[in-house]
Amino acid sequence: MSLSQKVEALVAREAGQMPHDRGWMAVAVNEAWRSRRSVSPRPWVGAVVVGDDVVISTPLSALPTVVSRFGSARPPGHPAPGEVPPGAFAGRTQGREGPHAEVDAIRAAGDAARGATLYATLEPCSHHGATPPCADAVIESGIRRVVVGIEDPDPQVAGRGLARLEQAGIEVTTGVLAPVIEAQLTPYLHHRRAGRPYVVLKLAATLDGRTAAPDRTSQWITTQEARADAHRLRADSDAIAVGAGTVRADDPSLTVRLPPGEADGLDPRRVVLGQAPPGAKVHPCVEHAGDLGALLDELGDRGVLQLLVEGGAGVAHDVHAAGLVDRYVIYLAPALFGGDDAQPMFSGAGAPTMSDLWRGRYDSYPQLLGGDVRLDLVPIHDAGEPQAREAVNRQAADQGSGE
Repeated sequence: MSLSQKVEALVAREAGQMPHDRGWMAVAVNEAWRSRRSVSPRPWVGAVVVGDDVVISTPLSALPTVVSRFGSARPPGHPAPGEVPPGAFAGRTQGREGPHAEVDAIRAAGDAARGATLYATLEPCSHHGATPPCADAVIESGIRRVVVGIEDPDPQVAGRGLARLEQAGIEVTTGVLAPVIEAQLTPYLHHRRAGRPYVVLKLAATLDGRTAAPDRTSQWITTQEARADAHRLRADSDAIAVGAGTVRADDPSLTVRLPPGEADGLDPRRVVLGQAPPGAKVHPCVEHAGDLGALLDELGDRGVLQLLVEGGAGVAHDVHAAGLVDRYVIYLAPALFGGDDAQPMFSGAGAPTMSDLWRGRYDSYPQLLGGDVRLDLVPIHDAGEPQAREAVNRQAADQGSGE
């Protein structure tokens, strides 16, 4: 299919959206959260089968338009998973080898699937993997219409699932709640497009940017609420990396410690940048020395969708300086060391001049956690171009020139 034909197909599919589609897709999005921590490296997908006579009563104003907590098992303020209106049949990806969400929903619907509409957050697959193609199951069920949030960038799918459905005479609509689903599936989509894990750098600091006292003590800068949120980040990640210096100084276990029911998956793989001392709690772990890009390639090949980097300051500097961080999660405590002898967030040479200053953008509103604040920053991808970076810095300088 040529590029123009692909564009025409996309426009036609998005033109088929109906007013009630957003409400039902929100149900599917909500269902997908339930699989977040138990299916990786598969995508966490939600689906719902709905007959023509079933009406959703959710007002449009109550539907999600932005997911402030990327890919998390449940973002703040989101409805509790599993709330499905009567007469609808929901499904979700079942573990690492079980049925995909579409098949799970179709099985729940049984004979009610014939002539119904299927809503799925991600394009149904069209290839044999751990399970047979979902597109075939949809066709065999007698589904009349399929509404998909986003296409799957996996090279084995990439539009083929939608094309197979249309060839079978099924009406296909796409793009419903696409921004929400893009945010929900951020690590998966990044991995499929780049072949590497989505890298999250987590930092906890005082307002003056310090992470530990001059004597290296750091427990605890942030509150229990912020630390619990950091453990949710661990639970959402497939691997967690620290420097060998942190292992020697703190002997961390790097496990997930959350209340029962919150940590549905396994502890992340542990990665030490350098050599971990014998007997350290981090064992068994992957030890890596050398190029960080090579490490990301290796982890990507192993199916790691999200890598959480926790420190220390030298590691934080290295992954930042190499441009490998996809998201910065910074917990700021309302505290000050008040001097320049405490440990900084980054250890190493920084931007030598204002024109080289790294700039990103906030990806969500600040989140209050106990007495602390969580800030999420993502890179401005165009800022890698010198012209774009200079334009951003000029704008900042112009805005500050009146002071």
